[in-house]
Amino acid sequence: MRRRDFLLGLSALTLARHSLAAPATGLHVFGTLPRPEQVQRVFAAGAPAAVLVYCLAADKLMGWPAPLTDEAKNLLAPAARVLPVLGRLAGRGSTLPLEKLVALKPDLIVDAGTVDATYLSTAERVWRATGIPYVLVDGRLADSARQLRETGRLLGVAERGERLARYAETTLITCDNIGGQRRPRVYLARAADGLETALPGSVNGECIEAACGINAAQGTGGNLARVSREQILAWAPEVIVTQYPEFHALARRDDFWRRLPAVRDGRLYLAPALPFGWLDGPPSVNRLIGVRWLAARLHGQAARTEWLEDAREFNALFYGYAPTRDELARRLPELT
Repeated sequence: MRRRDFLLGLSALTLARHSLAAPATGLHVFGTLPRPEQVQRVFAAGAPAAVLVYCLAADKLMGWPAPLTDEAKNLLAPAARVLPVLGRLAGRGSTLPLEKLVALKPDLIVDAGTVDATYLSTAERVWRATGIPYVLVDGRLADSARQLRETGRLLGVAERGERLARYAETTLITCDNIGGQRRPRVYLARAADGLETALPGSVNGECIEAACGINAAQGTGGNLARVSREQILAWAPEVIVTQYPEFHALARRDDFWRRLPAVRDGRLYLAPALPFGWLDGPPSVNRLIGVRWLAARLHGQAARTEWLEDAREFNALFYGYAPTRDELARRLPELT
């Protein structure tokens, strides 16, 4: 190995190890950051980052990583509805060639979500290849307030970041506040057949723990998993929650699902998924409203009638668009 290649590899390894140490800000930075007032064009590397940047500084988001449905667009500010689809750098394979990224001339690349060797390596590789500063934000749900504050300062919108962070802090309370209530076992049913779920400790299942429930699934070493009906029967979840209307309808008529305690006892819940998922899809700050919604169902507050107003306030605060109650009732029938 040539000495130059060895030193370059050693430098990269040192930088990656430093990033893995999780800086106090929760921001893993590759390259020299522009001053906040200079950040006008932000490329979101994936869906979680796109939601985070949009909520903080919608006018600086260059585009979406993937297409949004018309139903989702209708609950966003008008300017966001016409943003182009640019592709993504993070997640299950990049869909944007680096030469096209350079041609877009972003001031900054932001990614948010899981921080591990793979994502850190992607961030460093893109920065080295393009020279564009790249920030990877630790996207754990429990750290939502810090994400909003730190990223808000980075984007030059510290006051807005603080406002959204306060909402996160009032949402993500400790489970000591549920008193002596039990934490029910919750199965998160994904896909139209309900046989995909998030494993304990995974980013996609964080809403369960944040809402003071226990993930009924068992398994380690992964994020999402396909499971069998026999496994679900053995887990006997007390609550089943989903964002898939197809599965919700299936579970109410299928003999297998109706045998489970959750369905039999009326604890099968359909969470809203517009404009972004309330529990997942993507795993970003859009889940904050979902934590409140799920906690109410897990701990005896499901009879509340003001969810349409809560959703309207959240939409206005985070997404910059205040739909009418009638509009929300049409688009989020789960709340009525």
